[in-house]
Amino acid sequence: MTATPPSAPSAVDTAARSVPPTQGPRGWAAGGPALGTSLVLGGLLAQEFGAAMAASLFPQAGALGIVALRLTVSAVLLLAVCRPRVRGHRRADWAVIVAFGVALAGMNTLFYQAIARIPLGAAVTLEVLGPLVLSVVTARRATSWLWAALALGGVALLGRGGLDSLDGVGVGFALGAAVLWTAYILLSARIGARFPKADGLALAMAVGAVLSLPAGLADAGGRLLDPVILGLGAAVAVLSSALPYTLEMLALRRLAPATFAVLMSLAPAVAALAGYLVLHQGLTGIDLIAITLVVAASAGAVRACGR
Repeated sequence: MTATPPSAPSAVDTAARSVPPTQGPRGWAAGGPALGTSLVLGGLLAQEFGAAMAASLFPQAGALGIVALRLTVSAVLLLAVCRPRVRGHRRADWAVIVAFGVALAGMNTLFYQAIARIPLGAAVTLEVLGPLVLSVVTARRATSWLWAALALGGVALLGRGGLDSLDGVGVGFALGAAVLWTAYILLSARIGARFPKADGLALAMAVGAVLSLPAGLADAGGRLLDPVILGLGAAVAVLSSALPYTLEMLALRRLAPATFAVLMSLAPAVAALAGYLVLHQGLTGIDLIAITLVVAASAGAVRACGR
């Protein structure tokens, strides 16, 4: 999936403009910026703590098995809640749905392969480089390249921070997830413009589930039907997929694009906290500085893009 050219408006901006806000008592969009900020932060907490919970299940069902379980349960929940209309869509609409489903399946698969090998905070720090690059390219400002250099400095520090499990394969998976996260952002904007509410997300999640099931069944087999694994996998699905993706789409209708992107840049810090609390993954002082640099660079880049 190719990104939009530098002269095109950002995908997040397109999504935000595509859905007219519902005016509240003070003209805010259905609760306004305060609610939008809460939605983004709630989505981040759910997603990163859900990822930490998923990583704790890898020894029982494997990374591919948890991905398949996560996407399948998420698809069932979203289809049941949204009940999206299947007929009447154009071929171009279905093309976006399939592309979004491929991006969801690929992004989750690569990311879970990454956190099976490197700490959660490090994986998300590398993954957030995808949206950062998108912001730098679409901004077309010299200052944006300075933010990119700051982010690269943070990544370089992360590689020297004493994280013994930061191996090359895990880094490669995280960077692959970063590319697909960029595709997710671009396609999410198109989904939001073409489909009401979360209907497009529900259909795309079903596509992602179908794509991930063969590898998941081959990896985990009958273990996916274990009641404990099934129950915990359902919790991961709600925390990591259904809830945050829906909250992000709703937040995009209430926040300025730059504000949304700045809030999303906090993901590495939230992931580091989840890894520490749930997986007991320690962080050195250099690690914390590296993550702070990447968060600051992401926030600065998207603000430059917004201006």
